[in-house]
Amino acid sequence: MTAPLRGPGFDKLRQLTDVVYDPWIDQHPLRIYSPEQLAERAAAERADVLVVESDSVAGPVFDLPLRAVASTRGDPNNVEIADATAAGIPVLHTPGRNADAVAEMTLALLFAATRHVLPADADVRAGQVFRDGRLPYQRFRAWEIAGRTAGLVGLGAVARALRWRLEGLGVRVIAYDPYHDEAHHSLEELLAEADIVSLHAPVTEETVGLIGAERFAAMRDGVVFLNTARAQLHDTDALVEALRSGKVSAAGLDHFVGEVLPVDHPLVGMPNVVLTPHIGGATWNTEARQAQMVADDLEAILAGRPPAHVVNPEVLRR
Repeated sequence: MTAPLRGPGFDKLRQLTDVVYDPWIDQHPLRIYSPEQLAERAAAERADVLVVESDSVAGPVFDLPLRAVASTRGDPNNVEIADATAAGIPVLHTPGRNADAVAEMTLALLFAATRHVLPADADVRAGQVFRDGRLPYQRFRAWEIAGRTAGLVGLGAVARALRWRLEGLGVRVIAYDPYHDEAHHSLEELLAEADIVSLHAPVTEETVGLIGAERFAAMRDGVVFLNTARAQLHDTDALVEALRSGKVSAAGLDHFVGEVLPVDHPLVGMPNVVLTPHIGGATWNTEARQAQMVADDLEAILAGRPPAHVVNPEVLRR
């Protein structure tokens, strides 16, 4: 087991199996196995179940006599599903395991960006509460989010977890998602109505660059823009221009292409932009939740029952 796990689900896994636990995220430097390295390690441990998060599972891994592979991701894109299916190995995954965490992070970015939390904190730390002879009450006034409209682009597990949180804060929520029956707006309608636009779509051929210059221009003046999904969904240069023009009044971003934003990037110098390094799902609860999901599904497989979260259920019918 190279995925980070904890809680009752991890205890259950220890009861079900003879566990070798070596999480990738606790290694210094970080360790991500290639398929060849993972196959070698699994063979050395005589493993017949693999639970991974970031390791690449393909090719030689499926030459091993495995009972199951579990990827602690909603989309197990680190596993070559075709190879697993050809080898008759079920692949488990953990959809929605970080939905609550990312939803909370989206709210954190929303409030930090709109209520000027970071520049206000910096002024306190610098002894500049009355910067330029002005009251902080003057400098940091803002609109409340209650009574505003939030448009969610994508209505998967994270967006649904965010929706009820926003509604509980008095925000009207609308959504665009051509694959979800509860999303009733077109993207154009959403952009025209929303005071807050928050991206929650997966990265696909359809969604890469979904929000570019034309769609920023179609947004309401002073819109707040949030992206706790993937940076590939929006055109960063277009976002910078929209922020400079005031079309976008504030932004909160939790992901950057390549995972790093250059320190000289224009976004870094903008006080109305909050930047975090892809930590939306980084809660202990996420690790406990994914452990429980894997444990329950592995228990089902070992007992001859269908697991709840399996990518290739056809292998179980062979």
